[in-house]
Amino acid sequence: MDINYELYKVFYYVATSLSFSDASKQLFISQSAVSQSIKTLEKKLEQSLFIRSTKKVQLTPAGKLLLKHIEPAMNLIQRGENQLLETGTLGLGQLHIASSDTLCRYFLVPYLQKFHELFPNVPIKVSNSTSLGCVELLEQGKVDLIITNFPNSQLNQSYIQKIVCNFNDVFIANRNHFDLEEKELAFEDLGQYPLMLLERRSTTSEFLHNLFLQHQLELIPEIELSSNDLLIDLARIGLGIAFVPDFCIEENSKDLFIVKTKETIPPRQIVAAINPSLPMAQSTEEFLKLFPNL
Repeated sequence: MDINYELYKVFYYVATSLSFSDASKQLFISQSAVSQSIKTLEKKLEQSLFIRSTKKVQLTPAGKLLLKHIEPAMNLIQRGENQLLETGTLGLGQLHIASSDTLCRYFLVPYLQKFHELFPNVPIKVSNSTSLGCVELLEQGKVDLIITNFPNSQLNQSYIQKIVCNFNDVFIANRNHFDLEEKELAFEDLGQYPLMLLERRSTTSEFLHNLFLQHQLELIPEIELSSNDLLIDLARIGLGIAFVPDFCIEENSKDLFIVKTKETIPPRQIVAAINPSLPMAQSTEEFLKLFPNL
């Protein structure tokens, strides 16, 4: 089917803004031209793409399906344009990474610093999301590279370029509030205490829930948060037992201790991943070289 790219471009701007007027402003064309382009596209596809009303614009099921395919294509085109423009002026082009707040703070910063020292003229952009959300950004072509926890239910293993770190998760508690420092608890016994962990849409929570299920146990946390730092703060004041990656804990944390468990908690990894269906930018290649070979 021969459909002009400009029609898909107009569709993309309307679909992402859900506004014909906003799309016209972004495209620098009249609102009537936007409306006519959408009508032409719908006629060619023999599908209604939008539900129009006086108050709002919504995507039809066909429109949602089309957007899932158009959005990565638009991101890929924009990514290519940016790389060409930046390569001509800066040498390598922009480095765009997505990672969680925790990994950015506790793992990624030294590598970003080293890259910036080596290539001071290359712009670095960092997008924050959960490890699961980072995969979505990668699949949509919105970022060059993600640094994520693994296992990750959303991540295709063919995307993984490098395992950059191994780590362990631990249960931590305040020794003044929980007399457990000399004990070894089974997962079943841990469930009797107030457990605190990341919200369900995180690889860490997903990992622990699956681990409990493997032992035929249901995990019911007392508190679920979006930040490991907050979990550590609440553990520090004795509000419960927190489940966090070991690299988040300060070495000389006098008020906290690691709760020993009878069951072994398998180690996890931090991995660097790219979308293999997209060309790898030179800046991404150089950044990957900074990680050790494990």
